[in-house]
Amino acid sequence: MIDFASDVPRWMQVADVIRQRIADGTYPPRTRVPSVIQLQAEFGIAQATAQKVLTRLRAEGATYTVPGLGSFVAETEE
Repeated sequence: MIDFASDVPRWMQVADVIRQRIADGTYPPRTRVPSVIQLQAEFGIAQATAQKVLTRLRAEGATYTVPGLGSFVAETEE
């Protein structure tokens, strides 16, 4: 799933996968997205890389974070 030989940074590749899962309904609005630990385990990435993925998705408005509960898919305007 992640091409470790690619010139595309790993955090971008993982963020693309999560965006695709949001778009295809795997992660519907208001559902949790994987945590830093889950992203590390699934994609074989470092903690800082996983955190960067979640930070970027939040900055884009794709997700929001509830302190102590995790990150969730944001509502989309259709």
